[in-house]
Amino acid sequence: MSNAIRLIFPYKKNGVWMFDDEAVGLLEEPFVAGAPEMIDVLVSGIGDAGHGFALYFSDRPFPGYRMKLDWLREEADGNWYGAAGMEGWLCPALFKYFDAAPSAIYCKAEASK
Repeated sequence: MSNAIRLIFPYKKNGVWMFDDEAVGLLEEPFVAGAPEMIDVLVSGIGDAGHGFALYFSDRPFPGYRMKLDWLREEADGNWYGAAGMEGWLCPALFKYFDAAPSAIYCKAEASK
């Protein structure tokens, strides 16, 4: 069984939210199409989040999660999720973490230490 809670460390480069995850072969993977605005809301209380923060996520609720992304629809090999009146597209890199697009993704952001 894989971990129920996953962890990545997004950061901003040239004004774009992105992350690296060597374990699954991703380098400078950008967030696009509404996902950056969702991240901005999620990190609003974290000073200097652009230099990096910890993003925990799971397809199951966990203690302290701060945002629930609800699956909306599939498009262009990725999937749209909605939260807090916003929509964001998650690219096919989502399938590096899940076998299928989850009906919900639960998220929590914390300052990197």
